[in-house]
Amino acid sequence: MQGNGQVTAHIAAFEALLTPAGQRLLEALDPAEVEADPLGVATRLRRAPVEGTDALGVDLSELVGAALTQARLRGRARGKFGELAERMYFTPNGLEQSTRRPVAALRARRFAAAVPREALVGDLGCGIGADLLSLAEAGLRVEGVDADPFTVAVANANIAARGLGERAHAREGDVTATPPGAYDAVFCDPARRGRRGRVFDPDAYSPPWSQVMALAQGVSAACVKAAPGIPHDLVPEGCAAEWISVGGEVKEAALWFGGLSDGGRRATLLREGAEPAMLTADPTLGAPPVAEPGRYLYEPDGAVIRAHLVAEAAAEIDGALLDPHIAYITSDRLAATPFSRAYEVRDVLPFSLKRLRSALRERRVGTVTIKKRGSAVDVEKLRRDLRPSGPESAVVVLTRIGERPFALLCSEVTAFP
Repeated sequence: MQGNGQVTAHIAAFEALLTPAGQRLLEALDPAEVEADPLGVATRLRRAPVEGTDALGVDLSELVGAALTQARLRGRARGKFGELAERMYFTPNGLEQSTRRPVAALRARRFAAAVPREALVGDLGCGIGADLLSLAEAGLRVEGVDADPFTVAVANANIAARGLGERAHAREGDVTATPPGAYDAVFCDPARRGRRGRVFDPDAYSPPWSQVMALAQGVSAACVKAAPGIPHDLVPEGCAAEWISVGGEVKEAALWFGGLSDGGRRATLLREGAEPAMLTADPTLGAPPVAEPGRYLYEPDGAVIRAHLVAEAAAEIDGALLDPHIAYITSDRLAATPFSRAYEVRDVLPFSLKRLRSALRERRVGTVTIKKRGSAVDVEKLRRDLRPSGPESAVVVLTRIGERPFALLCSEVTAFP
């Protein structure tokens, strides 16, 4: 753990970056060069300081280190924040856990639609302020709270950089000490990273899950961000649960309470250039039908699977499951759907290495994408053993139908007729 002196020095160096001289230093850095040769860049800047940086009253090595850290993190943050990353500030853990901008913006719109503009929203465990910024941009008044003073400094720098100081600020504090009635609505993103990396047990979050639930249920409207693997039995009665994927990858779950909850369960899919697609639970649906492989195979988005909405995805395209316990949908009809990826089935083979290798050789397949669900096959070993060769490509889906393992040879459908 860092001592108070180290924390103070880090904050002083970071705040020096916010001065005109510090900004010139940041602008002089190329994130790619910093990633490739950080030692060389640091040595050059210490030997030939950027104008004004040697008069800021902080240790030059600390200042250069802080600048290199921000340049490196800004480069990594582009995937989450796009061009805005160039005007933001980060900590390593804060970037890792921060909400992607499209997700934060979508969530903020839901808050803004239900929470009065004069209300005060508490972002408890605000980190670097990704959600806080989006809430403020949506017109809400927001106070961020975080236990780490350096993280608070970074969050306030982001607020200032976005010109949101009239509606938002962050302060150091213990979120579990939040008194009843301090906020009209709450957003809480408990820390899911420790000294050894990612934390998967909700009881090991900071604050622990029980305290997070108490915070969320103690106000009239709240949202809690959680890892996408959150067990369904930890979702309280009456709470709405949402699983969110971005570009086909499941990123998080969100639990909605009080005035923000409709009591339902849904999957929300975000893709660049498209409106958000939402699939909601239909309590009137029974178990989906089961059928032999048809002409098309559909692979539901991970958020659909995490939300336990495979039956709804199958019903949307009039499909059936290959197996009642495995999330592959089959149909003879090609249907446009944002909730599943479609493949055309070329062949269905009882699984054996010899048979699969022969089928790929006959089709002159040299590029193989292997997917599996309900199969114990080691994918990397299978890829080596297949020794594919040829100009064609194929998708091999390994699965179980009943008690028997199968391999489906498919081609991905890239356009609908």
